[in-house]
Amino acid sequence: MEVSRTQQGGELGDLEPGTRQRAALRARVIDISSLALCVVLALWAVWSIVGLARGATGWAYSAVACTLLAVAVTARTVGIRRRSLRPTR
Repeated sequence: MEVSRTQQGGELGDLEPGTRQRAALRARVIDISSLALCVVLALWAVWSIVGLARGATGWAYSAVACTLLAVAVTARTVGIRRRSLRPTR
């Protein structure tokens, strides 16, 4: 048996500029990178807070990590909300 594939059958088209696949790819890459940034900043914040609780004198690192984490989470949330409000083409 031979299965024929058409453009409407779920096969991805070319990732040329201006196509829906290109926009979806860009959105997915942004989602993955912003999530990775938030995870790294969260780990840094937890690590510095634990170090601070153990008596280390790195309170400035803890404050910077928490501030950067708050900014990154806010930017990610705003970006997701703006993307969901855009009309689909």
